[in-house]
Amino acid sequence: MKKYSSLADIKSDIAEGKTNCVQLVDQYLANIKSKQHLNALVEVYADEALQTARTVDAKIATGTAGRLAGMVVTIKDVLSYDGHGLQGSSKILDKFVAQYTATAVQRLIDEDAIIIGRNNCDEFAMGSSNEKSAFGPVKNDADNTRVPGGSSGGSAVAVQADMCLVSLGSDTGGSVRQPASFCGIIGLKPTYSRISRWGLIAYASSFDCIGIFAKSVEDTALVLEIIAGNDDKDSTVSQKPVPAYLKEINPNKKYKIAYLADGVDSEGVQADVRECTQAQIQTLSAQGHSLTKVKLDLLEYAVPTYYILTTAEASSNLSRYDGVKFGYRSPSTTDLMSMYKKTRSEGFGTEVKKRIMLGTFVLSASYYDAYYTKAQKIRRLIKNEFDKIFSEYDFLIMPTSPITAFKLGEFSNDELAMYLADIFTVSANIAGIPGVSIPVGNDQTGLPIGLQILADDFKEQELLSFSKHILN
Repeated sequence: MKKYSSLADIKSDIAEGKTNCVQLVDQYLANIKSKQHLNALVEVYADEALQTARTVDAKIATGTAGRLAGMVVTIKDVLSYDGHGLQGSSKILDKFVAQYTATAVQRLIDEDAIIIGRNNCDEFAMGSSNEKSAFGPVKNDADNTRVPGGSSGGSAVAVQADMCLVSLGSDTGGSVRQPASFCGIIGLKPTYSRISRWGLIAYASSFDCIGIFAKSVEDTALVLEIIAGNDDKDSTVSQKPVPAYLKEINPNKKYKIAYLADGVDSEGVQADVRECTQAQIQTLSAQGHSLTKVKLDLLEYAVPTYYILTTAEASSNLSRYDGVKFGYRSPSTTDLMSMYKKTRSEGFGTEVKKRIMLGTFVLSASYYDAYYTKAQKIRRLIKNEFDKIFSEYDFLIMPTSPITAFKLGEFSNDELAMYLADIFTVSANIAGIPGVSIPVGNDQTGLPIGLQILADDFKEQELLSFSKHILN
């Protein structure tokens, strides 16, 4: 099978009669089958995808196909797709079938994208390695002994391993950018509210963003252009007009760029990652961009602030999973209270229970002001710090992750270390700003390294243009 890296390549081959949508789907299905050991998908829509492909081929023949005709997509198991399974990779939603389609997914379908399956992920999107799934861990295609990152690891691997062209994930604290870094692909987290969250299972509602995995900046831009924008079903979505992201990519400007001191100086950052980041900085400087080293004074508070606030929101959001109306219900219950307790104890995994309990604790009357209120104040200060940086600079760059993909089970006895590995990604979600991870090299063992680029609110156009410049 020819490995396609962009929709433009696919459209060109379709126009020349070298392939069609049915053949594309067949080829992706063959890849999915041959790479089942990666555990990237929990459900494959083989027959449905082939039928959709036949329909799209007919539209192409009559000149009525949408802008995404020829694009085969997977979706993370936190995005609702009417009539299809939706579990959040959790036992507590066992056998649950979605009752409606997420706005982002529907907008892809409306432009003739072909949905080929749903992806494995950390349970309820809580994790940084995709080891916390009821369906078992996902493996990195670059090295099957390594994690793909999380929580959207299955989505990242699906693109990395050529099981689809594009995948939708979700990013609450880095869950698109970090897997993109570990898997050597592009991962975009837009500004909070840029994409409607209607149909996205809620983890932490004021942090959650739907994000995009792709192999090309152009595909990322086109998908963002299609799925972003106003939605009457989501009161938190932005009313701002959606730019023509694809047409307006301009990789030839000179920028003022800040780079994070801790990303190139800290011994806590893997040596290969530091050196790769420094090389990018030197290249950009040689190209005529202005680069300045900066510090984020509140960076050390980002991870604790993130975990206090997100677990508090998760404690509230996940209270709806109680075994009463849908999903798993414990078979060994005697009364209503035992049904609640046993269903939630048996249905939720260890990581989810840990975060629910932590969130309940920080919201309790005795500790609310000491933890939750204080964290909200720090969140505002972190946002102010970013506002100050972006009043002077176009972008802030740093490693996406301080390390490359670690071994499966490596942090099973030291989960605090895994939490701290999110230090470069969580601050973007705290502040609500957009960020992208792009592949810029490999470590000595061949594992991918990602560069993270952050920008001010709703500057996705500039992010995409700058990403294109670096990747050219």
